[in-house]
Amino acid sequence: MNFIVNGVRAIVFGFHSHVFLFKPRVLTLVLLDLPGILFFSTYTLLVLFWAEIYRQARSLPTDKLKIVYISVNGGVYFLQICLWIYLWINDNNVLETIGKIFIAVVSFTAALGFLLYGGRLFFMLRRFPIESKGRRKKLHEVGSVTAICFTCFVIRCFVVVLSAFDSDASLDVLDHPVLNLIYYMLSEILPSALVLYILRKLPPKRVSAQYHPIQ
Repeated sequence: MNFIVNGVRAIVFGFHSHVFLFKPRVLTLVLLDLPGILFFSTYTLLVLFWAEIYRQARSLPTDKLKIVYISVNGGVYFLQICLWIYLWINDNNVLETIGKIFIAVVSFTAALGFLLYGGRLFFMLRRFPIESKGRRKKLHEVGSVTAICFTCFVIRCFVVVLSAFDSDASLDVLDHPVLNLIYYMLSEILPSALVLYILRKLPPKRVSAQYHPIQ
């Protein structure tokens, strides 16, 4: 999914002067907003994975976590598509502002998810009684990824809210290609690269639903 997000962003940057001239204008908004929603889905998968690990370690049920993930993401896509359809039928600035606030709420939700389950998993690992190289590595991974993802989603939330109430602060306009690039570099590209580097070694497949102590 990272490939799709970065691919759409590359198209937007490559044809920057044409993207903002699309008619109807909702096509421009789809190209600008869809990668952000896909980015949300991609990284909340990591929150889901951490939530499962944390709850398994606490001997808590995990069967509803995937249902919550699917429900939240399904709701986000449904509401976003409804906003796009309404903007297509009746393009107005008020609804566009509502759309930006919606993206900000989605980003804030992701930031809270990382803070909640990333933070819980981090402190659980710190309290783990057995000192080992594997424990230190996992502690570093969880702490670093939590900090990176929380920061990037908070940046996105702040910038989107600011642009919703101040049109001069909006980066998704034709006149700000460099600022646009810097913003997406800080909020998507750089975090993605860092997370992929930190988590470059995939965990082994789980052979059962039982929690296995971290080696």
